Amino acid sequence: MANYLYVDYSNIWIEAMHLGAVKSGMAPNLNAAINHKICDYSYKLDFGRLILFAGGEKKDIGRAVLFGSRPPPNDTIWELARKRGFEVVVYDRNAWNKEKKIDTDIATEIAFDSVEKMKPGKDEVTLVAGDADFVPIVEKLKKRGFTFDVVFWGHAAAELKKAASKFVNLNSFLDHLRHTPSTV
Repeated sequence: MANYLYVDYSNIWIEAMHLGAVKSGMAPNLNAAINHKICDYSYKLDFGRLILFAGGEKKDIGRAVLFGSRPPPNDTIWELARKRGFEVVVYDRNAWNKEKKIDTDIATEIAFDSVEKMKPGKDEVTLVAGDADFVPIVEKLKKRGFTFDVVFWGHAAAELKKAASKFVNLNSFLDHLRHTPSTV
């Protein structure tokens, strides 16, 4: 059995920064942090811990892919992700500096892999994202016999949580998943 892991980096990181803002007292609650765009910008994800937590041991991972927007040239986050075992897929932001193509590509890659690489009833899919946009791919793969787990912060879309084979709430793991210089 192999686990195929797909991560929406911007989605998990931005929401982690909102949770971090609440935890550090920068925001009174999660709704305020989200609505007023209050973030703990010091929060960085530890990709080794994320891949181990969501994907399992390296020998158990069929594929681990991290999706996101092209970072500034001096940003080392993508190289760190590669060193920790992720394939990295990046897209340029549009003319209005909005992230585009990420959710669509994640769903497309999952669908492609489910036909070309995965075995129904044997392999499983883990999605690290919280958008309801992923509900159709979750439902379709479950109908084909795949276990489809979602790992995200507790405020993921209710419809996505319900559609998943299992939902894993990361809230209590916020500190565990934080990158610190000693975990490089």
